[in-house]
Amino acid sequence: MSFAQGLSGLSASASNLDIIGNNIANAGTFGFKAGSVQFSDVYTGSRVGLGTQVASVSQNFTTGAVQTSGRALDVAIVEGDGFFRLTNAGGDVAFSRNGQFDMDKNGYIVNAAGYQLSGYQVGSTGAVGGRPVALQMPTAAMVPKPTGEVTAQFNLDSRSTVPPGPFNANDSTTYNYSNSLTVHDSLGNAHDLTNFFVKSADGKWDVYATADGYPLDAGGAMLAAPGAGGPPAVANSAKLTGGALAFNANGELTAGGSTLKLAGLDFNNGSAPMSINIGLEGSTQFSNDSDVKKLTQDGYASGTLVGFDIGHDGIVTGKYSNEQSKALGQVVLSSFVNPNGLQPKGDNIWTETAASGQPLTGTPGSGTRLGSLTSGALEASNVDLTSELVNLIIAQRTYQANAQTVKTQDQVVQTLMNMR
Repeated sequence: MSFAQGLSGLSASASNLDIIGNNIANAGTFGFKAGSVQFSDVYTGSRVGLGTQVASVSQNFTTGAVQTSGRALDVAIVEGDGFFRLTNAGGDVAFSRNGQFDMDKNGYIVNAAGYQLSGYQVGSTGAVGGRPVALQMPTAAMVPKPTGEVTAQFNLDSRSTVPPGPFNANDSTTYNYSNSLTVHDSLGNAHDLTNFFVKSADGKWDVYATADGYPLDAGGAMLAAPGAGGPPAVANSAKLTGGALAFNANGELTAGGSTLKLAGLDFNNGSAPMSINIGLEGSTQFSNDSDVKKLTQDGYASGTLVGFDIGHDGIVTGKYSNEQSKALGQVVLSSFVNPNGLQPKGDNIWTETAASGQPLTGTPGSGTRLGSLTSGALEASNVDLTSELVNLIIAQRTYQANAQTVKTQDQVVQTLMNMR
C-alpha cells in the first residue's frame, strides 16, 4: 500500500488552488496575466503510477480589455504583444503590461515600484532616436523664439478712395485700413506691429508700418529709438520696401505681393535686432469691406511645461504655458519570441530568461507586432472570474477526492494491522 498517489494529488491540488486564488486576487490588477497549472503523471517503471506532479505554471498573455481612465500618464498597449521596457536605479531591466505611470521629482516617468519607463530622448537637432534610456521630462522653460515670418491675407476694399495728404499713423483720414498683430523679440517680449494700407490709385496700394507706435523707415527700421518719452507725435513713416501693392482687374494681387521686409527692429530693451518677412500672398481687392482673412506669426514667448500626452506612436508631446508644444521623447516597447518564458517578479513586472529569448525592442505604431499606445487608458487583467470560480470548485473537489484516497489508504492499513 502507498500513500504516494493521494499525497501527490493533495500537493498538486494545493498548487492549483494557489494559482486560482492568485488569479482571483489579481482580477482587478491592471496588466495582470492569468496563470494556469500544467500537471503530469509520475511513473517509476511499475505498471501503477505514483500520482501526479506540477509540470509547469504557464501564463496567459492574451490582451485584457482596455478601460479609459482620463489620466495622461495612464497608457495601454493595444493590438500587439509588446511590453513596456522599464529600468531601476541599479540598471536592471524589466518588462510590464501595466501602464499606470507617474512622474517623480526628477522628471522621470515611473511605475508604482519606482521603475523608470524607457524610450528615446530628443536630440539636439530635434530628432528622436538613439538607444533606449529612462525617459526624463525637461524642467527648464522653453526658450522664446523671435518672430521671423508673418503670413497674412487681406481684402482691401476696391471702393476705397485715395486719402488726402501725406500718410500719418496718428491721423486715420490719411490711410484706408490698418491691422495689428503681436510679435515677439528674442527675449520673448511682446510688441505691437501695425500695418497701414493707403490707396494711391485704382488697383494700387502703399503699405506703411509702426512697431509699438514708432514709425518705420522704408527698410523697416525704427525712425526713433523707443524710450520713456513714447512714440513721436507725428508718425512720419516711409513706405515699406515691397510695400507697393498692385491688383489686376479680377482683384488678384499681381505685384509687390510677395513679401514686405522689416529689418533692424530694435526695441532698445536688450533684445537682438529683429528682421521680419510679411507674406501677403492670396490678398485680394474686392468690393467688400477691408478685413483680414489670415494672420499668423511664428514667434512666441518663453513657457513652462504644464502637461504632456503620449501618442499612438509613443511620441511624448509636451504642452507649454505659451501655447506651444514639442516632442520630448518616444516610448519604446519590447516583445519576446516566447513570452511564457518570462520570469514574473511581482510588482507587475517580468524579467527575461534564456527561455524567453532576448527582447525585440522598437517603437509602437499601427500595424506593428509591438502594438500601438492609447493614452488615458489602461489594460485590465485578463482573468475571467467566471471560469476561475468554476475552476475553484473543480480544484476543491479534486483536493477532497485525494484526501479521501489518503483516508481510505489509512483505513486499509488499519485493517491489516488489526488482522495480526
